[in-house]
Amino acid sequence: MKVINLLLNLVWLVFCGIWMAIGYLIAALICFVLIITIPFGIASLRLAGFVLWPFGRDAVERPGAGAASFVGNVIWLVFAGWWLALGHLITSIPLFLSIIGIPFGWANLKLIPASLMPLGREVVRTDNGFGGR
Repeated sequence: MKVINLLLNLVWLVFCGIWMAIGYLIAALICFVLIITIPFGIASLRLAGFVLWPFGRDAVERPGAGAASFVGNVIWLVFAGWWLALGHLITSIPLFLSIIGIPFGWANLKLIPASLMPLGREVVRTDNGFGGR
C-alpha cells in the first residue's frame, strides 16, 4: 500500500498538490504578517503539508477541541476558508474531465471540510489510502 500511496502522491503533487499548497502558504504568510492571526497561520501550514502529500494521511477532528476552535473556525471561514475551498472545487473540475483524474478530483473534494474548518483538526497517518474511511 505504501508504493500505491507514493505513486498517488506524486501524481497528485504534479496536477494540483503544489498549486493548492501554494494557496495555503499564501494564507499562512498573510496570517503571520497580521500577528494576531498567527494560530491561523500555523493551521494553514499544517494543512499545506497535508494538501501537498494527502494519500496515506487524514485530517481528523481532535477530541477536546472546544469553543475557541469553533470561534476560530468561523473567523477562518469568513476570511480564508471559503477561497481555499473554492480553490479545491475549481481544481477538481478539470480532474473530473479525465478518467485518470477522477480519483484525484474526489480527493480534492474531500479536502474541502478541512479547508473550511482547520482548527481543532490534526493530520494523522492511515494505512488504507486517502481519507482512511
